[in-house]
Amino acid sequence: MNGPDWTVVTGAGRGLGRALAVELAVRLAAGAAAGSPEAGSRVAALGRDLADLQETAALAAAAGAPGRVVPVLCDLADPAAVRTAFAALQAEAPVLRLVNNAALYPRRDILEETVESFMATVAVNLGGTLATVLAALPAMIAAGRGRIVNVSSFADVAPLPASAAYAVSKGAGRVLGRALQADLADRFPGIVISDWMPGMLATRIGVADGLDPAVAARWGAALALWDDPTLSGTIWEGDREIPPPVGLKRRLVNRLLGRRAVARRLPDPGPRAPGGVPAGVPAGVQTGAQTGAPGSVAGSAAEAKPGGG
Repeated sequence: MNGPDWTVVTGAGRGLGRALAVELAVRLAAGAAAGSPEAGSRVAALGRDLADLQETAALAAAAGAPGRVVPVLCDLADPAAVRTAFAALQAEAPVLRLVNNAALYPRRDILEETVESFMATVAVNLGGTLATVLAALPAMIAAGRGRIVNVSSFADVAPLPASAAYAVSKGAGRVLGRALQADLADRFPGIVISDWMPGMLATRIGVADGLDPAVAARWGAALALWDDPTLSGTIWEGDREIPPPVGLKRRLVNRLLGRRAVARRLPDPGPRAPGGVPAGVPAGVQTGAQTGAPGSVAGSAAEAKPGGG
């Protein structure tokens, strides 16, 4: 992607969203120092608490990316507010990357839910994702390129107790990703859409002994900055791509032809490399093409778990 643009991160006031905004800002700043054509690119940190968003911007500045994170107050449950926020951003530069991270996880027993409380969770977890995608698509279509990463979850596969609204809304979010792919892939192949499950995180809606969100954010940022069209429609957990189901006939054909799939992996979340992650294949990523089986990967889905946020 060439020229200054916006990367939008929702739910950027704390937890994984904050870590993603900071990591992306640092990588964009490193790219600018290395002469990247995206030297003026910035991160729009969306959220509902201005003080939290300002702290995210301050953390990015302290990490070497001053001015790269711009706080944007926005209630994702309000489609009009989302349209207004995106219009203000688009007036300065196109939004060409979108990381849908924001999520509510109220932990309410179904007997304590009301239709109103249930739908309030859906309004953010599903409605917010749809609202931001619809607001971002016009600029992406005009540019002929774009990157959308939806932070997702397997919570719908085996819902935990007191998580009905979260499980239903996050499961529907994954269906939305597939529906977007069905509508857009053929007409706009430059718009790359992926689902990413960071796993159990040590965040407010995660678990105390979960993964440090700063570690997960390095994988998420790498994925958001990787715009290879073959990534569209892919699902990732942590640093590994989850392969699509393969039928018995295809497995037999692959075996007869000697095709050996190699899992695509994101770079190890060690120290950040100078210059960030370039477009194309990030350093350390293994692709099926290396084994003569383009687009095929190996790996297995892990057990159902809530995503970060």
